[in-house]
Amino acid sequence: MKRLPAFCLCLLIFVTTNSTYADKPTAKPIDIGSRLELMVDNTLIATRSANARFVLHHPVPQEVVISHDSPWEGSGCGYHSIFQDGDKYKMYYKAWHLDVQQGKLGPNPSLFTCYAESDDGIHWKKPNLGLFAFPKGGSKDNNIVIGLDRRDWMKTANPDPVHPAVFKDENPNCAPDARYKAILRSRKPKGLLALKSPDGLKWSLMSEKPVITDGAFDSQNLAFWDPATKQYRAYWRYFTAGTTDKVWKPAGDRAIRTATSDDMIHWSKPQDLKYGDTPSEQLYTNQIKPYYRAPHILMGFPTRYIERGWSKSMEALPEFKHRKMRSSISDRYGMAISEGLFMTSRDGVNFKRWQEAFLRPGIQRKGTWAYGNQYIAWQMVETKSAIEDAPNEISLYSTEGYWTGKGSQLRRYTIRIDGFVSINAPMKGGEIITRPITFTGKELRLNFASSAAGSIVVAIETPDGKPIPGFTAEDCPEIFGDSLSRPVYWKNGSDVSQLAGKPVRLKIKLKDADLYSLQFK
Repeated sequence: MKRLPAFCLCLLIFVTTNSTYADKPTAKPIDIGSRLELMVDNTLIATRSANARFVLHHPVPQEVVISHDSPWEGSGCGYHSIFQDGDKYKMYYKAWHLDVQQGKLGPNPSLFTCYAESDDGIHWKKPNLGLFAFPKGGSKDNNIVIGLDRRDWMKTANPDPVHPAVFKDENPNCAPDARYKAILRSRKPKGLLALKSPDGLKWSLMSEKPVITDGAFDSQNLAFWDPATKQYRAYWRYFTAGTTDKVWKPAGDRAIRTATSDDMIHWSKPQDLKYGDTPSEQLYTNQIKPYYRAPHILMGFPTRYIERGWSKSMEALPEFKHRKMRSSISDRYGMAISEGLFMTSRDGVNFKRWQEAFLRPGIQRKGTWAYGNQYIAWQMVETKSAIEDAPNEISLYSTEGYWTGKGSQLRRYTIRIDGFVSINAPMKGGEIITRPITFTGKELRLNFASSAAGSIVVAIETPDGKPIPGFTAEDCPEIFGDSLSRPVYWKNGSDVSQLAGKPVRLKIKLKDADLYSLQFK
């Protein structure tokens, strides 16, 4: 075996010990303009030291915001769509009940899409809409927004209201009578139906026939306007080896498929999502949408579905007797468990998916550690913090109490704005170096958090690593604190406009600190 020359050996040792990720320099700088960049992937990172690592953060549980205990709701309520619309927060969800009895299922009176609203995203109410009767021929004093007791809106279609996904169309050319859109599953023929509404309450079909037909669709299937690509994008459920008559015994894995459209009616050839070298997972929902602060990044919160089998640990989970009773119909009803994951993409097809859970089942208590829990609602909203004088935070919502009791619940969770993933380094320090970039703006702002003794230092260099006078690490006083948007200062101030449009790279040193996002403004 030939020995390496001394300089090669030194270079090999440096790369091995000081970098966990190293690519060849990008020939053309990445133009980030003034857009927000989150530290959720390696897109901007050329190298990072061994002590600088990606850290997945987890939402904090808050209060139950709504209980689905009305007579027309039930234990199977879920598939929530939640978004802010002006000064209102709006929620749509399936109303469904699963009455599990020994060896059989009881009657199910619920088969609707319902609506709720809020002024703050925390306190929710179910308004009486007066649109659909419950029970059939009964009162219309309920919050049912899509039901099956009127044939005028359905025409010849055969929709399934318990698989809804609703969104406000952000397409600037959207017609006034289609400002709100929804995706429902079609029973026969199998596929996805596209609906429209001028007000989010009164709905009509965009087409009597399913607009997408290649899939399984037994989940929350969705679509939205993608402002980055200026087209509609849909994501839906399929099985990797086809479907079977019994969806709880699928052929292959539960997986996700996507397509694009200019009009919500005609769709491109489907593509299966890819996750790099991560192993296959059973993914029930996908919950993908452009991140509202950085729409060039798609975020998803898919549900991981697991059947662990019977064991002492399974028997130690909450409500064992009820779990065994549910299993008298199907083992899946008793031993399946679900939890929320996190993934991101910049092209809509290739995703970085974290294997570790983003939203775990949590501390054992009544109504937890069961299938249907930790289904994260589609879309996130910004809400006020409960801490006085603290900045806004992101609220996510997740189901619990599924398949048990008279009705499931929806719990709110909170997480820091941009705070899904950070680059973190311990007190002994770590470093990242970006790929060459160009930017527009006058200041570099960081969303970061440090300890009292921790810090961040930023240097701006030429693409080949040469220092730029006035912007070296020595010119940058240590940055410490906890802020969503703190400008970086050097000895001569924070103005970086003289470097705008020129290829540069950032060298960021961290010490007991987290960097969540950065932006030139």
